[in-house]
Amino acid sequence: MARELKTRHLSMIALGGSIGTGLFVASGSAIATAGPGGAILAYCAIGLMVYFLMTSLGEMATYMPVSGSFSEYASRFVDPALGFALGWNYWFNWAITLAVDVATTAILMHFWLPAVPGWIFSLGFLVLIFAINIISVKAFGETEYWLSMIKVITVIVFLIVGVLTIFGILGGGPAIGLRNYTLGDAPFHNGWPAALSVFVVAGFSFQGTELIGITAGESATPEKSIPKAIKQVFWRILLFYILAIAVIAAIIPFTSPNLLGSGASDVAISPFTLVFKRTGLAGAASVMNAVILTSVLSSANSGMYASTRMLWAMGGTGFAPRIFSKTNGRGVPLPALLATTAVGALTFLTSIMGPHVYTLLVAASGLTGFIAWLGIAISHYRFRRAFIKQGHAVSELVYHAKWFPVGPLLALLMGIIVILGQDLQSVTHFDWSRLLISYMSVPLFIILYVYYKVRHKTKLIPLDEVKLDK
Repeated sequence: MARELKTRHLSMIALGGSIGTGLFVASGSAIATAGPGGAILAYCAIGLMVYFLMTSLGEMATYMPVSGSFSEYASRFVDPALGFALGWNYWFNWAITLAVDVATTAILMHFWLPAVPGWIFSLGFLVLIFAINIISVKAFGETEYWLSMIKVITVIVFLIVGVLTIFGILGGGPAIGLRNYTLGDAPFHNGWPAALSVFVVAGFSFQGTELIGITAGESATPEKSIPKAIKQVFWRILLFYILAIAVIAAIIPFTSPNLLGSGASDVAISPFTLVFKRTGLAGAASVMNAVILTSVLSSANSGMYASTRMLWAMGGTGFAPRIFSKTNGRGVPLPALLATTAVGALTFLTSIMGPHVYTLLVAASGLTGFIAWLGIAISHYRFRRAFIKQGHAVSELVYHAKWFPVGPLLALLMGIIVILGQDLQSVTHFDWSRLLISYMSVPLFIILYVYYKVRHKTKLIPLDEVKLDK
């Protein structure tokens, strides 16, 4: 592997990975569901959980920077069976996400070119993403940096425009102020149950922040870059998300039917589009469609990278066939890249040939990101305890997570709540078909874990036997 990723790459990769359609489109449905207060509360709570996860991951990644990240950490600090299940779980998640993103590009391009068959756009973008990733890790890092920069600039411009609109400086009308925060039963529309349901939406919005752990193995200076990136990313994410939702909630009443759009095809009624239109920005929908397209491409690019590195790492540990551990002269894991691209392409084809199969595959990957988060929290808890048990002091760590053990334990608890809250209606009404689709990721993970545990007869590693050598 080539250590060519700089601090600016790592910061923007983690930041860009969490700013996407979750903020640009789905944030509207969160406000409509729980009102301004409920949405802000949910995003603050999930933001806090992500902070603890990032610091947990940062402590392990600076001590032991490897591309396998949490799969490797779980294998070393907890149980090889957990590392095996987490690794395949994460690879599957991003390979499917790659296919979803590629399919989404066709929807977005139809905004401008409705007569062109969608598969042409999807195929073209898949080839482009493959080409970026096969060149070098630096090519991936630079591409992700600039794609993320577009998103960040968009959010900053939106916040400036939104605040000026609230105070009546833009928009051609009187100052709006915060009156929409007290409309009807706001700020907490539908009470606590609604706010809890938005936790899931907020959780999906923050998916991708854990990418910083995967990039650690190819960082030029992980001991400096990772702590700096984590500090920057947390505050930026919280600032962008909380402020953006606060601005949307102030300008657009939570009762507006336009906020209910939640898909990429709803760009015309994206909260960002609606706010820009209100200020008289010509072609607001077209501009936001372009931004969302770059966001989807950024997600696909990150997905290709993350799944490829995880498969490469598993090839090295024996969790996957050894051929996947090979790299070319530029340090790119070519066999893993080809396998990931093939799975992404085949999954995408099912969306054309058999939509039911495609729907099931997407559902199967739905909660895998949250499962990875649980794995990070458990691994860090065990790592720190083993570190102290074996006679080490916290002061020896280049970067150490604060609030231990509260941080990982709170993140673990909140992660379980988010997973259980994925589809409470299907649980309370015992709708088995919906239950299967909503929670499919969980039994798949358990099957992987039990398979490896039974076959290799692994056990929980005692703390004094945990391998802390780098």
